[in-house]
Amino acid sequence: MMNWLPIPLLIFSVTALIIADERARPGQARNLRWVAVWKPLSSILVIAVAALSFALRGPRDTVYTLLILGGLVFSLAGDVLLIFPAPRAFMAGLVAFLCAHLTYTAAFVHLQVTREMGSNPAAELLAAAVLALAAVGVYNILRPGLGGMRLPVIAYMVVISVMLHRALAVAFVYNGSPGLPILIVGGAALFYLSDAILAIDRFRMQGAMPHGRLWSLLAYYAGQLLLALSVAAFALQ
Repeated sequence: MMNWLPIPLLIFSVTALIIADERARPGQARNLRWVAVWKPLSSILVIAVAALSFALRGPRDTVYTLLILGGLVFSLAGDVLLIFPAPRAFMAGLVAFLCAHLTYTAAFVHLQVTREMGSNPAAELLAAAVLALAAVGVYNILRPGLGGMRLPVIAYMVVISVMLHRALAVAFVYNGSPGLPILIVGGAALFYLSDAILAIDRFRMQGAMPHGRLWSLLAYYAGQLLLALSVAAFALQ
C-alpha cells in the first residue's frame, strides 16, 4: 500500500531522534540541534502516511481524513515549539497539542454521527469513570510540581481524556472490520500514555525519569502513526 512507503524512513528518523534525545553532552539536557532536525522530520513523515491515503482506491471518508491531517499538523507545530526550552514556547506547544486533541475528538465524533453508529451509554459511562480516576491519579502525581501550570495542565488533561473517550465510544458501537477501531483506540491511548509519561517526567521528576523521553517518544510516534493509518482503513472495508 502506497501510504506505507514513508514508514521505513519514519522508523529511521525516530531512531535518530531518540539517539539525539538520549545522548547528551555533559551539562546539557539533550542535543537540541539534532532534535530540531529529526523531530519535525518524523512528524512530517507521519503526515505523509495519512496524506498518501488519498492515492488509495476504495471508499474514503474525506472529512475524517482532513480532521486527522489537521490534528497531525497541529502536533507538528507542538513538536517544533516544545524543542525550545523557553516557557512561552512550552505554553504555545501545549496549546498546539490541545488543538490537536480537539481535532482528533472532532474526527471521532464525525465518524460516530455520520455513520449513524448510535451509542452504548453503559460502556461510555464506565469508560468515563475509569478515565476520570486515571486523570485524578495522574494529577495527584503531578500536583507538587505544577506551580502556576496547574490550570493549563488540568484543562489539557480534560481534553485528552475526552479525546480517548470518544475513540472508545466509536469502538463500542463500530460494526465493521475491527481494523479501524483498533487503530483509533490504539492511537489515542498511546498518545494519552505519551503525554502522561512526559508530564510526570517534567513536573514531578524534573527530567530525571530513567529513559522518560525515550518511552514518551516511542508511545507518541506509535500513536500518531496508528491514527495516520486509520484514514486508510476505509479502503480495506
